[in-house]
Amino acid sequence: MTNKKIIHRPISAEIEELAREHGNDPETALELLKEIQSRHSALTTDSVTDAARALKLPPSKLYGMATFYSMLSLEERKRVLRVCDGPVCWLKRASKDSGQLSVSSNQLSVNSGQSPVSSPQLVNEWKDKFSGEFSVERTSCLGLCDRAPAVLVEDEQAGPVEANEANKVCEGWRGVPTDYSEIRKGEVRVMTALIGKIDPDSIEDATANGVYDGLKKALLSEPTVVLAEVESSGLQGRGGAGFPVGRKWRFVASEKRTPRYIICNADESEPLIFKDRVLMDTNPHQLVEGMTIAGYACGASEAWVYIRGEYEFQARRLERAIEQAESKNLLGENILGTDFSFGIHIHRGAGAYICGEETALIESLEGKRGEPRLRPPYPPTFGFRGQPTAVNNVESFCAVPHIINHGAEWWRNLTSDPTPGTKVYMALGHVKNPGLFEAPFGLTLREIIEDFGGGMLPGSHFNFALCGGAAGTIVDESLLDTPIDFASSQKGISLGAGSFLICDQTVSPVAFLRELLHFFAAESCGKCTPCRVGTWRSLEILNRMVSGNAQMGGVDELKALADLMQDSSFCGLGQSVAIPMKSALTHFGAEFGKVEGLKV
Repeated sequence: MTNKKIIHRPISAEIEELAREHGNDPETALELLKEIQSRHSALTTDSVTDAARALKLPPSKLYGMATFYSMLSLEERKRVLRVCDGPVCWLKRASKDSGQLSVSSNQLSVNSGQSPVSSPQLVNEWKDKFSGEFSVERTSCLGLCDRAPAVLVEDEQAGPVEANEANKVCEGWRGVPTDYSEIRKGEVRVMTALIGKIDPDSIEDATANGVYDGLKKALLSEPTVVLAEVESSGLQGRGGAGFPVGRKWRFVASEKRTPRYIICNADESEPLIFKDRVLMDTNPHQLVEGMTIAGYACGASEAWVYIRGEYEFQARRLERAIEQAESKNLLGENILGTDFSFGIHIHRGAGAYICGEETALIESLEGKRGEPRLRPPYPPTFGFRGQPTAVNNVESFCAVPHIINHGAEWWRNLTSDPTPGTKVYMALGHVKNPGLFEAPFGLTLREIIEDFGGGMLPGSHFNFALCGGAAGTIVDESLLDTPIDFASSQKGISLGAGSFLICDQTVSPVAFLRELLHFFAAESCGKCTPCRVGTWRSLEILNRMVSGNAQMGGVDELKALADLMQDSSFCGLGQSVAIPMKSALTHFGAEFGKVEGLKV
C-alpha cells in the first residue's frame, strides 16, 4: 500500500482571530461569514472551510449558509448595488414607462408596444450606467415600497430612483424618504403618534413625550398583572396571522423551564410591507419599551431583534436606542432599581424572505440556514436554543406600552370593530396619496382608497387590489365594501399585515400574478418539493401567458398547483402562495382564459 503524505493546512490567522472575537460560538456563523465577506468582497471555499473549522462545524454546513443567503456571495464583487424587482417597484417602473399589460378580447397587449422591464433587462440598464463601478444584481423586495422604485447601494437605502439617475447615485443621492408627520383625515394615531414630533435618536425627546411610561407602570405591578392586561386588551399579532399576543405570552410564562426568551421579528421581507421599518425609523424607543415589558411579563431576561440585512440603517438606529436606554437604566441590570434585569441584542439577517417565518428565523438566529422547523413543538414551548420563546413582530411590541399605560379597556374602545385597537395600514399603487396611516380595524377597501388614499389617480379606474401583502388576496370590485379585519379572509379579502396595492385598468392580473410568482419562486428556501417546484412551474406557465405563448391547459394546471402547494408545502410560504393564485383565478378567470386561448 502506497503511503500518502497528508498535508494539514492551518486555519487562516485572520479568520481564527475573527472567530475568537465571536467567542468561537457556532451561533455566530452568519455574522462571521458576513464579516469575512466585507473584508474580502467575497467568500471562497477556503475561507468558508476555515470559518467552519474555527467554529468546529462541518464545512458543508457553512457552505450551505453561504449559498442560502442572498447577501452572501462566493463570487468577488465591487461595490454592490441591488435593484429591487418586487411587484411594487415593477408596477412603478411599468407605470413610468407606460408599459403595463392589459388584456383585450383577443390579445394580451402592451400599451406602449413593449413589455414591462424584466429583471435581467433592469439589471443590465443599471450596469450600463455604471461602467463597472458597481456590481449590480437583482434583489427581492427591499421593504422600501413607499419609495419605489428602490435600490440598495451597499447598505444605503435609496428611492425613488431610476437607472437614468445613476450619476446622482454615484454622487451620494439616495432619493427622498417619505414624510409621515402630517396626519391624514380619519387617522387614529397611537403607535405612530410621535412621528415628526421627536428626534428618533434622542431618548430625552422620547421620555419627554411619554415613552417608557408604560414600562415604569408595568414595573410597579406583578408580571402576572401585566400579562393579564395584555390578554384582556385582545391585542392580536400584527405580522399577519393575528394570533392573540397575551395568549402566546401566557404559554411562555407558564413554562417552568428557564431561561425564556423574547424575539422581535423585524425581518420585514414581504412585498407591500414597510410599516415596521417606519416604526423603527421614527420611534425606536417604543419598540425597546414594548420588548422590555414583554420580557417582564414572560419572565425573560434576554431578547433579540432579528432584523433583515437590508435594514442596516434601522439596525444602527436601534443599537443607539438600546445604548441610550441602558445609560438611563431603562435596560440592563436591575432596571429602575427593581429586581428585573433585561438585555436586548440586534441580529442582522443576510437576505432571505423565509426568515420571516418564526421557526426559520430561530434557525437562522442559531447560526444555521433559515429553513422552517417541523411544528409542533411551537416556539412558546421549544423555541430559541430549545427554550420557551415569545416571537412577535415590531408593530405588536409597539402596541404594548400604550395598552399598559392607558389600560385594556381604552385599547378596546378605540374601534367599533370586533377587533380591538388600531392598525398601521399601507396603501400603494394607483391612488393619489399612497403611503402609511393608522386607523381602527373594519375599514373597507373603498374607504382605504377614497378616504385615506385620496381616491384613484386621474384617468385611473379600479381594476383589482392585492390585499394583505404578497401572500394576500387579489380581489375585484365586488369586495370593495367588505369590512376588513383578521376574520374577513373567510369572505375573500385578507387583512394580512395591512397593506393594499391598488391597480387600475392598465394592469393585467395575469402579468401581476406572474410578478408575485417571480418573487415566491426566487425566495422559496427549497426545503420541500411542492414549494420549490410548484412556484417555478407556476412561474413558467405565467411567463408563457404573458409572452403570448400560452398553451391550453395552463389555467387548469395553475389551479392544480395552487391546491398542491396549499395542501402539501412544509411551511406557510408555500401554503400561502395559493392564496393570490386562487383568488386571481376566481375573480379574473375570464382574463386568464383569454390569454390561454391566444396560442395552442
